[in-house]
Amino acid sequence: MFIQPWDAALDDAEWQTWIADGHDFGILSVNGPPGQPPVVVPTHFTAEGTTLLIHLARPNPVWRAIAADLNVTFTVTSDYAFIPGPWRTKPGIPPTDGVPTSYYAAVQFTCQATIVDEPEDKAELLRRQMTHFQPDGDYATIDPGQPPYGRMLPGIRGLRLDVTDVRAKFKYDDHKPVEQRTGTARRLTERGTALDVSTATQQLRRLDRLGTWKA
Repeated sequence: MFIQPWDAALDDAEWQTWIADGHDFGILSVNGPPGQPPVVVPTHFTAEGTTLLIHLARPNPVWRAIAADLNVTFTVTSDYAFIPGPWRTKPGIPPTDGVPTSYYAAVQFTCQATIVDEPEDKAELLRRQMTHFQPDGDYATIDPGQPPYGRMLPGIRGLRLDVTDVRAKFKYDDHKPVEQRTGTARRLTERGTALDVSTATQQLRRLDRLGTWKA
């Protein structure tokens, strides 16, 4: 992932807060066999410090790829929007000469994978995930020896991803003038489609921290 200096995370807390703020769905990418494309799996995950927790169906073809190469990448992307060219035109330039772009936030984790296949270990992984996704506790006891989860555990495998590197990108035109960024956030909010509002929120958050970007 290419990151311009003005698109880089301001500190580790920025991307950590962004992930914790409900961004818990991403793309697992694993090297495929020689001559084959990577195996790519969309999935929810739970982040615990420097570890990501995932579970997937046992028939998933990703397991064979992971067994061959434990080095994987996990990418989370959100708060994205297409920015029309006229919104980015400099003063005195015809609006049709503006160059469009994409805004987005992305966090890319490089990880070392460990397959979790023992029944109790899988149950514990699920407990930790359910604590995150269903904190009210409105689910049955997760125990290998009890229904309903006991009979379903053989159908899944767990995956622990130990993070070895993190690359975070927040692409919101931070190198552009403050007035232009403020205007773009306003237009995004007015347009209000898809993730426009959350994209505007990220742009204004960065603007509040950065003001005028300096190398």
